[in-house]
Formats: sequence, structure tokens, C-alpha cells
Amino acid sequence: MKPSKRADISPFLVMDLLDKANAYQAEGRDIVHLEAGQPGTPAPLAVRQAAKQAIEDDLIGYTEALGRPSLRRRISEYYKTIYGVDIAPERVVITTGSSAGFVLAFLSVFDTGDSVAMGAPYYPAYPNILKGLGYEPVVLDTGPETAFQITPDHLKSLSKKPDGVLVASPANPTGSMIAPDQLQALTSYCAQNAITFLSDEIYHGITYGERAHSALEYSNDVIVINSFSKYFSMTGWRIGWLVVPETLIRAIERLSQNFYISVPAVSQSAAMAAFDETLGLDELVRGYRRNRDLLLSELPKMGLRDIAPPDGAFYLYADISHITNDSLSFCQSMLDEIGVAATPGIDFDRGSRAARVRFSYAGAHEDIEKALERLAHWLPKR
Repeated sequence: MKPSKRADISPFLVMDLLDKANAYQAEGRDIVHLEAGQPGTPAPLAVRQAAKQAIEDDLIGYTEALGRPSLRRRISEYYKTIYGVDIAPERVVITTGSSAGFVLAFLSVFDTGDSVAMGAPYYPAYPNILKGLGYEPVVLDTGPETAFQITPDHLKSLSKKPDGVLVASPANPTGSMIAPDQLQALTSYCAQNAITFLSDEIYHGITYGERAHSALEYSNDVIVINSFSKYFSMTGWRIGWLVVPETLIRAIERLSQNFYISVPAVSQSAAMAAFDETLGLDELVRGYRRNRDLLLSELPKMGLRDIAPPDGAFYLYADISHITNDSLSFCQSMLDEIGVAATPGIDFDRGSRAARVRFSYAGAHEDIEKALERLAHWLPKR
């Protein structure tokens, strides 16, 4: 038996490095984890208590395929509070993490062979999910002149109009954000040219200056993907959501019924409690800022000066081309020799800007200090 052509996609190298780092840790080595894109803190206490209560009350059966109405209403209220937009609860779709959200979104609007444009660097799962589903990812090279984000000019440069455009702000791996006027320009350009616009907003809430703007502030005819994983610190709970146009609700419901039946009930009960914990969650963001500021202060002293603008999320994306063009070997050596795990840039860009490394600073401040101490002795020798 052999794998299908759909399964012939690139590995997510950070997961391979995580496996190796965990194996070293199991052997007793002291490993500093700056590779995984997840908060180093558990879900808020109220979230965990809500999950326990749901289990005790036996609220763990199937739910509606689109999610519990109470949670969909709560997310609708959240958009009114945070973004000042009125979103009908019916347009909110609860998903098994943002990953399932991408699958449902792509399947609901694209047909086999359709193309979706995105900027490089990108979250690796974007092109891999698209390829696995039979779509064509169209990768556009970006750089510091546009904060590593695509613009209408990038789209105009294509010889063939794409069927869709996918953006992320704040972005993984750069942490950069799309300015409000540019986001409005992108949504307008896509609307005028009948291009489906998808906005990955899973790092909303984790910003260090101006707040992140939702594509829903500029258009109702967009698909927004979000998650409880990052700001709400609920990665392993596997729960996210979509906001979709009314015309897609029934299509996504049919897909969800057949692909997933429903999102785990316990996670939905827990997610309801997350919205009441924003004071504590904002304190976590202040911790991320402290970690970010320390890295921004110290890494340039070690020669890593070319860093993408970290406006949000919890990543620094640093250029290592003056050291090597092989980011994978660089990260493997860093893990093997000093026990610091980070993610190679080749995970996010197979083109000319792959000589970068992503450092995740979502963990404890003490871990950031420890990593910097090790890097201060190791980097000058590279």
C-alpha cells in the first residue's frame, strides 16, 4: 500500500524538532523550548473549572454541528465589544481548532484546481492543507518594505487572478501586522475582483501597540478564522471558530456534519468561561512583551540584527544569512550543542528568505534568560 498523491506534502519541521527536543529532555537534558507556538501557561483556572463541571454534569455528548448556540452568541458579542461590528450569531461556526476551520473554509468556497495566494513567509500548514485538498497555493515573496505582508500591488503583479487570498495579521512567523488602511485596501481589491478573502486572526489579542483590526470591520463578504489557542491559552483544547458570510452557513454545516460531526463538548463548555478571563489573559500578554523586549535588546548584540517587526503574536523572525543559508542545520546544531530549540526558516519560506530562524517567546521569562545566556556563548563561534 502506498500513500496518495494528496499526502505528498512537506513535513512541518518544527514538529520534528519538537520530537527531538522532547527525546533529549526524556534523557535528562535541560532543553529550552523556543520552537513551539503555544503559550507556556495553562488555560485560565475558570476555563479548567468549567470543563470539570461539564464532565460532572455529563455534558459531553454530541452538540450541534455548527457549535452550541450559546457559544456562538458569546463570540458574536465579543466582536461587538472588541471590534464594534455586529455579527449575527448564525454566521459563527465553532470548529475543532483553527486547523479544522481552514479545511471547512477552503472546502466551502474552492473547487479542485482553484488557486489561493499568500505571502511568504507563511504558516506552513497553509500551502500544505491547500495541496492536500487539491488546490494550488500561489506564494508571493514579501519583504521588510511591506512588513512581510502582501498588498494589492502583489496581487496585481500576478499573470492570473487567484481564486482566493489568505492573510494573517498578526502573522506567524514574523509577528508583523497589516496596517488598517492596507487591510481595507486588500479587502476592497478582492471584492472588486471577485477574489475570496480569508483572514487568519488567531493572534488577535496579542499585540504590543495598536490593536489588531479584523477584516470584518471592512467587509461582511470575507471569511475570518480564529481560535482559542493563542490569546486564550487553550492550544490542546482544540477549539476555534469561523465567521462566514450567510451564503456559506449551510454549506459549512453540511461539511461539518460529515467531516467532524461536532466539536468536543467539554471544550465548548470551557471556552464559554474564557471570555470572562481577559484581565488575566492581558497580563499574560504583558509577559510576552517583557520576553520580546529582552530578546530585541540582546539578540542584536549577538549579531542577529535583522528581525521582522514583531507587532504581535509571540515570535521573533531573525535573519541568519550572514552565518549560514541552511536554517535547518543551524537549528539542529543549536539544539544538539546547547539545548535551545527553535524553528528553521525553511518551514515558513522555501524561497530566497529561508535563512531565518523563528524564536517563540511564549514561555517563562526565566527560559528566555537561559536561552540568551547559552546563545551569547554559542553564536559568536558560528
